[in-house]
Amino acid sequence: MSQKSITILGIESSCDDTSAAVIKNAKIQSNIVANQEVHQSFGGVVPELASRAHQQNIVPVVNEALKIANISKDQLDAIAFTRGPGLMGSLLVGTSFAKSFALALDVPLIEVNHMQGHIMAHFIDEGQNLPIFPFLCLTVSGGHTQIVKVNSPFDLEVLGETIDDAAGEAFDKSAKILGLPYPGGPLIDRYAKQGNPKAFKFTKPKVAELSFSFSGLKSNIIQRIQREEKKEPNFIENNLVDLCASIQFTIVSILLEKIENAVKKTGITQIAIAGGVSANSELRDTLLKRKKSHRWEVYIPKFEYCTDNAAMIAIVGHYKYLNRDFSDSSITPKARFKI
Repeated sequence: MSQKSITILGIESSCDDTSAAVIKNAKIQSNIVANQEVHQSFGGVVPELASRAHQQNIVPVVNEALKIANISKDQLDAIAFTRGPGLMGSLLVGTSFAKSFALALDVPLIEVNHMQGHIMAHFIDEGQNLPIFPFLCLTVSGGHTQIVKVNSPFDLEVLGETIDDAAGEAFDKSAKILGLPYPGGPLIDRYAKQGNPKAFKFTKPKVAELSFSFSGLKSNIIQRIQREEKKEPNFIENNLVDLCASIQFTIVSILLEKIENAVKKTGITQIAIAGGVSANSELRDTLLKRKKSHRWEVYIPKFEYCTDNAAMIAIVGHYKYLNRDFSDSSITPKARFKI
């Protein structure tokens, strides 16, 4: 007798991307993301504008996800949604829609931690080798930088995290001082390919072995550029690619040093990365070099599962459905939500 198929609709609205995905038996059937270009002129996400855009986007995005997956809403077994962490206004839109939709369809409601989603994106079934428990996951994004020991889909232990700014914020703020448009992290990555990573030396913060800190580095970069501009007004323009390469090299070096510390401390050599900054080419390439030199097993997500997306929410929903881990309609979003 064949097992019943499980079809989950995932909804992600933690920041400025409205996303819906359909997953069937751990295989993605659709993954639709609506970006919000309205924030570019402000140099960062404006929470009020983000929540308004979510309200406009969520119904057409869900409709498109169901259409691409070629299923009707009546075939859904559960609705999974991002409860947090994130911007409260944005989370409210996704949470309210998910609660209403689950109630209307009389199917279970499943809350998902956004950061757990990033980690579990590695388990979306696309025929690849899956991480073996326990493994270490470096989760790096605009709002978070953590090293997590993943013992099971439901047992995640944070070994170390940033004490101030996240790595993604360091990329974006550095890009802003360089005059690059938002989001600047991908542009630093692009320009860095043409530059010398050793051209400029920046401060590496001294913090506990598995903790991160990027506020001092961010200040050091800004002060160095301002100091050089007083001597050479066209300093940024004349050194843009070298500045990008040096900034990226410094941030990636900090991240890899912390991973190596975590490996020494735990003895675990199964290493995964997740979150928006895991799309960074220098981080990916350096990790693959460590795979050869350190004999690590390395797991790198597909680019579409690095940035915020509903596929990662849906895969957590799949595992929680199997575990009968459901939420009731009284659930509310949490802007701060630890895994």
